[in-house]
Amino acid sequence: MNLQHKHILITGGANGIGKALVEDCVQLENMKITIFDNDIDALDIISKRHPQILCKHCDITNPILVQDSVAEVFANPGPIDILVNNAAIIHNEPLINSTKQGIKPHDIEAWNKVILTNLNAIFYVTSDVVSKMVMARTKGVVISISSICAAGNAGQGAYSAAKAGVNAATRSWAKELGPFNIRFVAIAPGFIATDTTRHVLNESQLKSWARKTPARRTGEIHEVVDTIKFAIQNDFVNGSVLEVDGGLRI
Repeated sequence: MNLQHKHILITGGANGIGKALVEDCVQLENMKITIFDNDIDALDIISKRHPQILCKHCDITNPILVQDSVAEVFANPGPIDILVNNAAIIHNEPLINSTKQGIKPHDIEAWNKVILTNLNAIFYVTSDVVSKMVMARTKGVVISISSICAAGNAGQGAYSAAKAGVNAATRSWAKELGPFNIRFVAIAPGFIATDTTRHVLNESQLKSWARKTPARRTGEIHEVVDTIKFAIQNDFVNGSVLEVDGGLRI
């Protein structure tokens, strides 16, 4: 798929990888960009810097708001050709934590929030966008940001489970929607040098993971963005989970 004259919707596009993708796409002529994000301040900054971008404050964990927002976008500026499910949260917590007060199980509310944001919300946005793609007979592609943690990572049971769900849904939807000319691809980054990663891991932990990575470093945001663009542009990539991890999963 050629990116020229296409309309891309990026969830979580006001920060991190999503923002980097926005800044890359805005360089292309005749490309329409829409962002869904919950960060009003960050959206305001992008809107002032790039007034041609449609920035919508949307809580993607609310299916009603998603439905209304997607309908508004399809009405104006028009049909979406590319959906990038990027919005996510990271939460570290073991299933059981031994404390001086005794055994503390994983917080149920935290588990539900991680699954809601990282898996259910992708279903909400994707189902609404793809339904309209089918009705408009749009040749489309859906890219969902997964993680190498989908294979399981100690202390990240909820996050890993959600990302494994993203991978499974990607493969299932690719089989279902192929006849409608709509592709699905998941991108699974390893440890990428983003503000979110630095917030979750300290410098010592980052260096430790870098040493375990065959590439001997953490990834750069542009390397994930380049992979997203590759997946969009290569029409024969479908139902795949593309790992961008420097060989960490070997």
